[in-house]
Amino acid sequence: MPHIWVEYSSNLEASVDIPVLLKTVQDAFIGDGTVFPFAGARTRGVPVANYLIVDGHPDNAFVHVLLRIAKGRSEDEKTAGASRVFEAAKALLAPVSAARPLGLSVQMEEADEALNFKTSNYREYLKRRGIPEKVVA
Repeated sequence: MPHIWVEYSSNLEASVDIPVLLKTVQDAFIGDGTVFPFAGARTRGVPVANYLIVDGHPDNAFVHVLLRIAKGRSEDEKTAGASRVFEAAKALLAPVSAARPLGLSVQMEEADEALNFKTSNYREYLKRRGIPEKVVA
């Protein structure tokens, strides 16, 4: 973990570089990797084709970021991580927001420890690729 979902109304695909949005969100959340591990990051872009935003006008758009983390971080660490994501996404989306109705939200959830099963070999492959140990930890 962290697992990151970036849901967005599909009407943004013509005006937002989605891979850049995903990288911006992930980089802002992970920071230097000391609180939220880079090797645990799974970031997904999820276009939503069917939606109703306020009055249903076709120009209305949204981006919703869900950050799911394991337990164990302080309130200050969680607040700082979510705030970094919000500010980075808001800055990236500022030109879009200036041109059309846009809602941006960031939400953080902690995964249930007892019901959180996972395994990966990402750290091993990151080391093979020469990613610095600090980032892989």
